[in-house]
Amino acid sequence: MLDKHADYIAAYGSKKDDYEYTLSEYLRMSGIYWGLTVMDLMGHLPRMNRNEIIDFIKACQHECGGISASIGHDPHLLYTLSAVQILCLYDSLESIDVDKVVAYIVGLQQEDGSFAGDKWGEIDTRFSFCAVATLALLGKMDKIDVDKAVEFVLSCMNFDGGFGCRPGSESHAGQIYCCTGFLSLTGQLHQVNADLLGWWLCERQLSSGGLNGRPEKLPDVCYSWWVLASLKIIGRIDWIDKAKLRRFILACQDDEMGGFADRPGDVVSCRDCIVDNIFLLCVITVCLPLLLLPLRWIRSTHCSESQVSPSWGTTRSSRSTRCCVCLRTSCRGTGCNPTSSAN
Repeated sequence: MLDKHADYIAAYGSKKDDYEYTLSEYLRMSGIYWGLTVMDLMGHLPRMNRNEIIDFIKACQHECGGISASIGHDPHLLYTLSAVQILCLYDSLESIDVDKVVAYIVGLQQEDGSFAGDKWGEIDTRFSFCAVATLALLGKMDKIDVDKAVEFVLSCMNFDGGFGCRPGSESHAGQIYCCTGFLSLTGQLHQVNADLLGWWLCERQLSSGGLNGRPEKLPDVCYSWWVLASLKIIGRIDWIDKAKLRRFILACQDDEMGGFADRPGDVVSCRDCIVDNIFLLCVITVCLPLLLLPLRWIRSTHCSESQVSPSWGTTRSSRSTRCCVCLRTSCRGTGCNPTSSAN
């Protein structure tokens, strides 16, 4: 199954006439990052066309410094982060104008400390995370008003301990990952009420063993990452039923075609295959020892048992120790310390 999955992802970018490929153009840069990360976790990164990918990123950088999802699209913080992550993976940051990237991000910070995603002005805590994660990877976090940025993110903390996209917005596991990751990067994780937030996160586990993103929603295998990584960041990873989550994850596999669907019985789409597999592989490589998920049971993922050592979060590959916050094997920025527990 390993080779079949690698073949699937390696071929995906070449099928430019496919309907689903066309539909995903709006997030192409992030799709490339997800695909490369999956291939890297599988040990198949050399199969990807490094020069073509770097040329694509260069073509997506705009005069303002921001980077777009695809050629001809508007620049956005989401895809600027993905592009920088790709270039860090390839050790090729010199391929873009880093100073312009930094200026672009600085220009998106608002008076209240929040960040707009692009020139159109949407505000979201996801963008706060994207901004600091990008600057941390570039070693340029000092270029923004970090104190104001922290103040805004903390204003999005709710009575249940979680975080929403803006002040007063509903808590959501994806936003919680972004906000706890942000606070870890900025050295402010102690501001989180870890017990209260941990309780909210562990309540995302349903009777099926799967996790949802917020109350009254169906489980989705991708939240195995958002929730577990958040629990790991705040030091409460043991607060879920690992055995039930193991069973749910395994039930999401497509035994015939490979890959993971969002939940048992659903069909694996092209987008879901890449997105869900990166999250599941990150769960396996970053959270595996805590989840106690034997790799021999993962028939449809991209990591063999021989690639993982018993030690925390490490494999026998030189790129294998990954951070819960930035997914890098080594953090270039300062303050990225996801293993620190909140109070």
